[in-house]
Amino acid sequence: MFAPGLIFADDDNAAPDVIWLTWERLRAVEGEDGKLHGPPELVVEVLSPGAVNEQRDRDIKLRLYSRRGVDEYWILDARQRRAEIFRRDAADPGVLHLAAALGEDDALESPLLPGFQIHAGNLFFVNQP
Repeated sequence: MFAPGLIFADDDNAAPDVIWLTWERLRAVEGEDGKLHGPPELVVEVLSPGAVNEQRDRDIKLRLYSRRGVDEYWILDARQRRAEIFRRDAADPGVLHLAAALGEDDALESPLLPGFQIHAGNLFFVNQP
């Protein structure tokens, strides 16, 4: 889903750029209103320009998604052509931890998506200013 709204509580909502969830999770978190009231397995945020936007995605949303049960969080930085992958760790499952910082030539894989692999650079526009 692209740009879905996630409603965790009346005062604790987010609008990530992309999410992925299984049919099973969708059935568990989709409310009668058609909105998602629980965490997807994967959230992807593309950093918007500006220090405030970057701080929101790297700090506020990372803590929110950790607290609310998202299994994996990708932060895509088009300017740096870099992908940061945060995952839950069995030693500390209550927090998303940095699992990988990938450059554009690195392969991105996820245990949530068996068989999926993409070069991180393919997640960004080819021609960057």
